[in-house]
Amino acid sequence: MSTPTRHRDHSDNRGGGDHHGSGGPDRRGARTSAPPARTLAGTVALLRFGLRRDRLRLTVWLFSLLAGTLMSLAGVADLNPTAEDREAFAEASDSPAGLALSGPSRYLDDYSHGSMIGHQLLGFTVVLVAMMSVFLVVRHTRTEEETGRAELVRATAVGRHAYLSAALLLAVLANLALAALLAAGLAASGHQGVSVQGSLLYGLAHAAVGVVFAAVAAVTVQLSAHSRAASGSALAVLGLAYVLRAAGDTGGDTGGGTLSWLSPIGWAQRTHVYVDDRWWPLALCVLLSLALIAPAYLLSTRRDVGAGLRAARLGSRTASPALLRPLGLELRLHRGMLTGFAVGLLLLGAAYGAILGDVEEVLDSVDSMRRSAEAMGDLTEAFAAMLMTMIATVGSAYVVLAVLRARSEEVSGRAEPLLATGLSRHRWLGGHLTVALLGGPFLLLLAGLGFGLLGSVTADDPSLVPKLVGAALLHSPALWVTAGAAAALFGLAPRWSAAAWVLPVYSFVVGYLGQVLGFPEWMNNLSPFGHVSQAPAEPVEWLPLVLLTVCALVLLAFGVLGFRRRDLESK
Repeated sequence: MSTPTRHRDHSDNRGGGDHHGSGGPDRRGARTSAPPARTLAGTVALLRFGLRRDRLRLTVWLFSLLAGTLMSLAGVADLNPTAEDREAFAEASDSPAGLALSGPSRYLDDYSHGSMIGHQLLGFTVVLVAMMSVFLVVRHTRTEEETGRAELVRATAVGRHAYLSAALLLAVLANLALAALLAAGLAASGHQGVSVQGSLLYGLAHAAVGVVFAAVAAVTVQLSAHSRAASGSALAVLGLAYVLRAAGDTGGDTGGGTLSWLSPIGWAQRTHVYVDDRWWPLALCVLLSLALIAPAYLLSTRRDVGAGLRAARLGSRTASPALLRPLGLELRLHRGMLTGFAVGLLLLGAAYGAILGDVEEVLDSVDSMRRSAEAMGDLTEAFAAMLMTMIATVGSAYVVLAVLRARSEEVSGRAEPLLATGLSRHRWLGGHLTVALLGGPFLLLLAGLGFGLLGSVTADDPSLVPKLVGAALLHSPALWVTAGAAAALFGLAPRWSAAAWVLPVYSFVVGYLGQVLGFPEWMNNLSPFGHVSQAPAEPVEWLPLVLLTVCALVLLAFGVLGFRRRDLESK
């Protein structure tokens, strides 16, 4: 096995900037800037290559978002066919809790089917679009450097800024394609209040937010040498933007709270699509994107290929005893991501707990949610159970990331030296799986604790703390099934490992919109979270949890056996 060596970036000699991105010395020894044409050389070729590589991935993203939007619109129209139904829904949404979950109250003044989609769905789907953009930019920049492919490509006639430019152009094209699909699909739906102009604005609002977070990712990929850290940082900014939007909308004023104006998600919602059709908030997204892209290019000239601006912290001279064991090493590798998710889910649970006291206002006139809650019994506990399912599906994103970390270690070449020693494949993979299987319930415990503590205060019911902690932990088997699906894909079809994201995304969509829009029961049954008892509102059914655990064990076994039998992808 060859030992990788560190090479200087020679892209300037063939069309890029020098190793530091500032051009070569002139005859007097002074530095000159490389012409823009040279630093962008190869951008079009990389863009075409990126489109070819991601043609299936982007197709799934775009048409899934389109299908979800059209299904939601059809569900809204079926459940609220009359003006009286829509007015009742608007009254139920006009509370701090309802506005935090949906959007600004201006939509409620003219609650057509179109404005209902803008109010209830826009703030959610732009989050998915932002995630798509973040993953797209990180995949085509930092991941290429982390795997060593960028260094090989940039040794040819490719400029320093070609990779970043191609990734940003790819993200912009993907977002514009989504905007066109949404505009055409919604305009052709013929539902009440869904105008052509509003549909175009609705699509462009998604594109604008997507481009903003593509620019955010363009900055974060310069800071860290690892793709997961770059993605995590960008998604942390996305989470902050969502929290600011929710906190600002809780005020309920028609102009929107001050905090909402600090969030690109808030800007998209303040287009008041299908109500006022205001275009100017999208200009804020464009300005912020440009303001982020410019420093991203500047920062890229301040680092080496494969390196990040944030210097790695020096470790100790000797490894701790825990690092000499597979589980200890892999726990060390996962600790940053685990810590980030722990803080995020604790705060998310606390945020939902803070609105638990307004449950009756939210459910008062929403027929589908009220019927579901009344069937369970106590309204507060029923609403808490619905929110707990949503929180658990967010936690499922961690277990997918934790399992797919093994794939990242494999393709980057770091797994091969370990497996060349006496370390067996099943022990190496078992360490990653153990961290995922134990880390998921740990996150649920923290989320339930935050939810229970704040919820007990706002609902004036101290018994909610143990109830919600227990309800959170009941979702552990569903997390294990998600981890098992990711492990099976990694072991049996490693090139399709990214398909593991379908399960948590689908579960989140069904859990978020299913109760409001009345999705059919069979859709809920396709999600592992749909088989978890809605505690504390319902008595716990242990048989589905046992079956989920058995299913998870089977999937994990397939993953381990498949990895032991297949070839290792080496550099």
